[in-house]
Amino acid sequence: MEQGNRPLEVYKNIKSVLEVDNINVSDYELIDYGLQFNVSILDWSGIIRIYENKKGILKIDYSQLKGGVNAIKIQTLIEGKKAISNLKNSDKNDVELGFPIIGTDESGKGDYFGPLVSAAVYVDERSAKDLIEYGIKDSKKLSDGKNLELAQEVAKICKGRFAIIEISPEKYNDLYEQFKKEKKNLNTLLAWGHAKAIEEILSKVDCKVAIADQFADESFILGKLQEKGKKLKLIQMHKAEHNIAVAAASILARARFLEKLSKLSNEYKIDLPKGASQTVIENAKKVVDMYGKETLRKVAKLHFKTTTAVVNK
Repeated sequence: MEQGNRPLEVYKNIKSVLEVDNINVSDYELIDYGLQFNVSILDWSGIIRIYENKKGILKIDYSQLKGGVNAIKIQTLIEGKKAISNLKNSDKNDVELGFPIIGTDESGKGDYFGPLVSAAVYVDERSAKDLIEYGIKDSKKLSDGKNLELAQEVAKICKGRFAIIEISPEKYNDLYEQFKKEKKNLNTLLAWGHAKAIEEILSKVDCKVAIADQFADESFILGKLQEKGKKLKLIQMHKAEHNIAVAAASILARARFLEKLSKLSNEYKIDLPKGASQTVIENAKKVVDMYGKETLRKVAKLHFKTTTAVVNK
């Protein structure tokens, strides 16, 4: 290969690791700056790409695996350092993968009612295997009931190695207004929650790498951690929920969000739906009618356009 032997070397290592687990790996074909190949389990299949970017950093692209248990299983096997263990140290650093790792995710960002919840989960090779066996996957692919059920399993498997940061609607509104005055946006608030969750994990265990969905400049998270004397490498990537640690974090975050949303509904004796639909607007108007406009601050995220539709009725 004109690009050098690193993509080919990683392909060979991945092939040997996956085939031990009866995962079929096709021959590779060349692409710009690297190669790609098919992986399959029974009637399921996907594509993995290995390439070097313009900076010469080796990348493994899982985006064409399209999620699901098989995709998570394959990525976990590869990230367990088995598939890249034969590379030189400098190459392993460039791949940016491996265990142990901290995964983070949030829930409630797109929901008018309820809190914003961030969760972080520390996952090593052993817990990754257990999580996969229980069918852990991105919470967005699960029903609410299944999510609540699996959250209990994640908590058992990762006992003492996870953190959940809940930002109540009232606290959320205070922080949003504070950050807005500082010329910061919602992504800063999201990063604040992720940083707090990671910080709590690092107070319990040592870990050098964390992974999150790509939503903001990583400098805010790293800056907050450095203030506490914590250092780690933060990887931000699209569809990070394909990573088993992020998938586990997404389930914990969603479960806490659902629990708190239900609690708020019971407290105010009004169904507070998820999302930001017309039904949400109608029920928010009921909150205003029964308790006054000021109560919205305690149950909803006021910067949503939904607020305008509610108060200008």
